Amino acid sequence: MASKTRMTKKWIRQLASSSHLAILLLALLTVGMAHGAQDTNSNKTTYRTAHWDDLIPPDDLDALVNPPMYLMEIEDGSLEDQIGGEIQKQLMENSDSRYQQALVSTKVMPEMDGQSIRIPGFVVPLEFNDEQVITEFFLVPYFGACIHTPPPPPNQIIYVNAPQGLTLEYLSDPFWISGTISTKLVENDMASAAYSLKMDSYELYGG
Repeated sequence: MASKTRMTKKWIRQLASSSHLAILLLALLTVGMAHGAQDTNSNKTTYRTAHWDDLIPPDDLDALVNPPMYLMEIEDGSLEDQIGGEIQKQLMENSDSRYQQALVSTKVMPEMDGQSIRIPGFVVPLEFNDEQVITEFFLVPYFGACIHTPPPPPNQIIYVNAPQGLTLEYLSDPFWISGTISTKLVENDMASAAYSLKMDSYELYGG
């Protein structure tokens, strides 16, 4: 039980750090672009450049970027790191319930539903076709999410349906994904996504 509790605390601390990184990295990815910048592909659809903070309600964002200080200050292996499961549970419930809610929030921004957007992110493959081309994936705001680190909150994950396929050489490659986004929840053994997107096109970021 103690081991599970320590893993839970480390998961939360990692996600707290990742939430900060997601916002900072995606701000850097889109630096120099107007927030309402547009892109048009060959089928004449105009896509608005979206940012990850467009997808998260302000109260969830505020909770995630202001995690409880004790989560960031506890050192691995310290006495606090070995607090028993029941005590740890009480600390979590009493000290940061709003933060805990934001970690698993499926709340969305309704105005995003049906918009044609392009958004930068990293690909987490879910399904492949016979040629091993990716046909379904999660788009996430930072590298390693759902694979090397805990998943972001559901409202910071986009499930992408890509029947035409996406070829991925390196997991660390960021992409621009263009398509129509919807506020449809998709649950998977790996993670849950509060948004879905039908992909029209993709390109390597900076390619």
